[in-house]
Amino acid sequence: MAFAIKTEIRNPRAKVFTFTAQKTMYGGKHIAADDVVFVFASENEGGSGLIARAIVASADATPRKIGVIRQTPRVSITVRRTASAARLFGRDQHKRFKDWGDGRPETELNFKFYRQATNKIAGISDETAAFLERFF
Repeated sequence: MAFAIKTEIRNPRAKVFTFTAQKTMYGGKHIAADDVVFVFASENEGGSGLIARAIVASADATPRKIGVIRQTPRVSITVRRTASAARLFGRDQHKRFKDWGDGRPETELNFKFYRQATNKIAGISDETAAFLERFF
C-alpha cells in the first residue's frame, strides 16, 4: 500500500521532511519505514498540491492521550524526497471528481483529502499510486 500526506509544507524544496503528530485516516496509521508517500502541500496553508514523491525513513505512532475516549490516531514521520512533481495537481484539479462511486484515482484523492479538508496521512490504492506516478 502507498500513502499520501496533505499538510503544511514550510520548505517545498526540502530533500527531507519531518511531520510531527499527523492525523491519520483511511489506513494512514499503517504507514511504515520504506513505504512510498506522495507529499501534498496543503492549499489551506498556502501550498500548491502535489510537490513530491518520497520514501518513509521513519514512522512512529503518537501515544494516545489518557482519558480521551475518541482519538484519531496520529503518526510522526520523516520522509526522504525521491522525485519532485513535474506538473501541478492540487485542489483545483480535483474539484470536478465528485462521483464518489466512479473508481477514478482523482475521485479517491478528492474524497480523502478535499471532502474533509483537514490535513492528514491517508492510505491510497495501488491504482491511485500508479496515477500519481505520472506527475513525476
